[in-house]
Amino acid sequence: MKVLVVDDSKSIRQIERRYLSQMGYSVVEAENGEEALKVLQENPDIKLILLDWHMPVMNGYEFLKKVRANEAWNHIKVMMVTTENQEKSVIDAIMAGANEYLMKPFDQEMLEAKIRWLLEEASL
Repeated sequence: MKVLVVDDSKSIRQIERRYLSQMGYSVVEAENGEEALKVLQENPDIKLILLDWHMPVMNGYEFLKKVRANEAWNHIKVMMVTTENQEKSVIDAIMAGANEYLMKPFDQEMLEAKIRWLLEEASL
């Protein structure tokens, strides 16, 4: 399964890539929402997006709204992976179409548990 990691922090992308690769996933990356839209267009087999909130050019919330507005991408699961912990922000992300929310910092066990839950929920 292919996963898109969208985060402006290169070190966070590297951590997520390492965790995901160890779990057997193929990973592509983008450092902002605008770049991520291009990656989505070039990789129609992406099944999951790990998405940061605060990024330059196009933030995660704006990117999420564009993904959910495109029927071709409605099947893709989106997990916000962010330091943004304001209750309103969490609600806004879920209402905009995020399937899950993971707070930074996190460990591989927590990431894996959230991904498993998302994939099991998708098969219901």
